[in-house]
Amino acid sequence: MGCGGTLFYPILITLSVALITYNIIISSNAPLKQGFPSSSSSYNDPIIKLPRGGSTIRNERKQIRLFHTAVTASDSVYNTWQCRVMYYWFKKAKASAGPGSEMGGFTRILHNGKPDKYMDEIPTFVAQPLPPGTDQGYVVLNRPWAFVQWLQQTDIKEDYVLMSEPDHVIVKPIPNLVAKDGFGAAFPFFYIEPKKYEKVLRKYYPQERGPVTNIDPIGNSPVIVGKEALKKIAPTWMNVSLAMKKDPEADKAFGWVLEMYAYAVSSALHGVSNVLHKDFMIQGHLTYGKVGEWRFDKRSYIKSPPPKNLTMPPPGVPQSVVTLVKMVNEATANLPDWGS
Repeated sequence: MGCGGTLFYPILITLSVALITYNIIISSNAPLKQGFPSSSSSYNDPIIKLPRGGSTIRNERKQIRLFHTAVTASDSVYNTWQCRVMYYWFKKAKASAGPGSEMGGFTRILHNGKPDKYMDEIPTFVAQPLPPGTDQGYVVLNRPWAFVQWLQQTDIKEDYVLMSEPDHVIVKPIPNLVAKDGFGAAFPFFYIEPKKYEKVLRKYYPQERGPVTNIDPIGNSPVIVGKEALKKIAPTWMNVSLAMKKDPEADKAFGWVLEMYAYAVSSALHGVSNVLHKDFMIQGHLTYGKVGEWRFDKRSYIKSPPPKNLTMPPPGVPQSVVTLVKMVNEATANLPDWGS
């Protein structure tokens, strides 16, 4: 674990609000598990520069290390409009980077078990949801299971994977930030605190594995990691998530970020440390509150997508929020059948 060196202009803005023992661990050499898991089983707006993340120079040319961007989503209206906006900006960022781009393909991993009407617009893999009742109302538990299926069933051409989320918007081309083989690159979340919850985490990351500080303060997104490493991490992430959800102590301690802790633990269990890049993402306050009468909250658009031409924020709002609203407006103006 370490912090990225050089500083850059933030490349991801998220629509999210900034707030905010495991018995069976798949061995690092085990194949991906087939079949279903058992149900028993103060705001800163920095202007920063992006590090190139350990890119190698050979014969005066940068080695291109492609990564595949993968986003898990349900078929809800809420997830769908966010995915459409995200993929619109993914394509623009990739195109603007030119032939040296390290941005490879894109997949929406749709974990509701059936195709939807946006299959032709967004490259999509349909994953099966967890068996009924397994997620105990915590739908995010479908994320690691969906990744297991995608990694198992898909021929991914790129050697690296960027795990992202529907409410991320890419503001400029993303380079492969992985410093070297065996490491990941991730955004550090201030509310992921392994040391604070050491007693609970020792059930899943035992003492003999080393200090609890080996667990990085990350979730699974945004993370860039080697594809082969992720194939090992994902089944463990799935099983640790399910075990934590069934553990009242862990469930109470971690709440809505339980699956994030599960990924951090699973990455550590497989010996994959992450170089931390605080400049990987800005957490835009779209439940920012009111500035006069102006307010934009993504959760106002759970049942229907936001309208075209949203009102721009007034003076005094962080530039990242202004940028985000402009980007949403551009996407909605250009995407077909918006709001239908």
